[in-house]
Amino acid sequence: MPRNFRTTRSLRVLLAEGPGTHAGALAVLLGLEPDLDVVAQVAPGADVGAAALTACPAVALLDADRPDVLAEVAAVCGEAPECRVLLLAGSARPGLVEGALASGAAGVVLRDGPPGALADAVRRAVTGEAVTDPTFEP
Repeated sequence: MPRNFRTTRSLRVLLAEGPGTHAGALAVLLGLEPDLDVVAQVAPGADVGAAALTACPAVALLDADRPDVLAEVAAVCGEAPECRVLLLAGSARPGLVEGALASGAAGVVLRDGPPGALADAVRRAVTGEAVTDPTFEP
């Protein structure tokens, strides 16, 4: 019988994928971390705020390519204020970091970066730290 390797206090994570991306592989990679538990995956067009309210994640990872992603950040922050939000972006765009932070996000991280770096960003966000990959800094 497989042994449960999870710690008693796993951090709950919600993944909201963007158009043309698949959060399944990212969910598997994050799920390999002993202290992270992907509790919900939200498809493009689905209500992220409602999913956050239902799943009660500690951190919501939203793909920056989702339509109206900044409104979704604000919705998650409003509906589940204890949830920290990180945007997953493939590249820097003018105003992305500033808009994300103004909407209530804890930061912006690389979507395609090393899995360990993303897991570390999730852990840091939970502690209240603002987390932005140096790639996105001006």
